[in-house]
Amino acid sequence: MLALAGRLAHTGGMTDTRINALEEQIAHLTRTVDDLSDIVARQEREIAVLTRRAQLLMEREAEREAQGGGGIVVGDERPPHY
Repeated sequence: MLALAGRLAHTGGMTDTRINALEEQIAHLTRTVDDLSDIVARQEREIAVLTRRAQLLMEREAEREAQGGGGIVVGDERPPHY
């Protein structure tokens, strides 16, 4: 980057101020990309945990229904303990 900056300065290209501003902007953008990468990685882990929990709940419910314990009381029906 410094070699490019030196060539541009000698050829009447970018000024040192402009180069510094661009370097500062690149640093901010790099930081933003790193921050967003961390957020995406954290969200990926959270999604994996939530997906596993949902899967376990669905398996548990399927087992409960297969055992016939999922009876639903409709209207004025007496519960089985009467």
